[in-house]
Amino acid sequence: MEQAMHGDGTSRRRIRPRTPELRLDEEVPRHWLGASAFASQMANGVCLLFPAGERFFVRSVRRYLEGLGDAELSAQAKGFFGQEGRHARAHEDFFEVLERQGYRVRGFLRWYERIAYGGVERLAPPELSLATTAALEHFTAILAELALGGALLDEAHPVVRELLLWHAAEEIEHKAVAFDVLQRVSPSYALRMAGLAMGAACLGGFGLAAGVALLLQDGSTTLRALPADIRARRRFRSQLRRAIRRGVRDYIRRDFHPNDNDNYPLAAAYLHQANLPPA
Repeated sequence: MEQAMHGDGTSRRRIRPRTPELRLDEEVPRHWLGASAFASQMANGVCLLFPAGERFFVRSVRRYLEGLGDAELSAQAKGFFGQEGRHARAHEDFFEVLERQGYRVRGFLRWYERIAYGGVERLAPPELSLATTAALEHFTAILAELALGGALLDEAHPVVRELLLWHAAEEIEHKAVAFDVLQRVSPSYALRMAGLAMGAACLGGFGLAAGVALLLQDGSTTLRALPADIRARRRFRSQLRRAIRRGVRDYIRRDFHPNDNDNYPLAAAYLHQANLPPA
């Protein structure tokens, strides 16, 4: 990945939107992650948040683009917009997979978007929206590292794994963009922590609500088996907890920067293996 070092110690990498050939028209089982209803629906729940969430990220950064006074960062932001737009469209295609499996997702999406973006975003100051974006981009990169460098998706159906690993690689590529814009707009530690709190509340709350909504649609047989399923996914939950704890511990450091964690080689290795163009 092409990069240049700057005087502030940050690294500016070229960010390139890609359009992989995803096979979302193929048959995908309802419980596509390790044959587990719990793991599959929790992952599906987060996927439901992505398209509207990624468009929110773009709005939050684009608001400040003209005043940046940094041509390289502006170029990175435009690459970030392109990647997020393609992620959003791909996950909307995945909604059709869920609907073919029998899940009703449109009602949840209307509720989520009305509260999160018609309510919370509209009322929040623009700087807080940007700080929330910076925090959530850090956590998506942490989860992306777990997907690319661990066993999190080893038991996933190949069609969904392709979607999530491509998304993960590009999340790592653009993980620092919103943070760097925030540092130029308002480098306040208190604002950064407020964004962390807002991001954690929204991702945790809406993600859990989406996963529960999908599990309830799985039927009474699945619900009766759910406690055993959750216990069997102990390793899955343990990996997520450790990754999130590490993400919080890193982010609350006053001197934190997303590039402190050099997980770019994981993204580059996946893109090479998947025959996707390098940055």
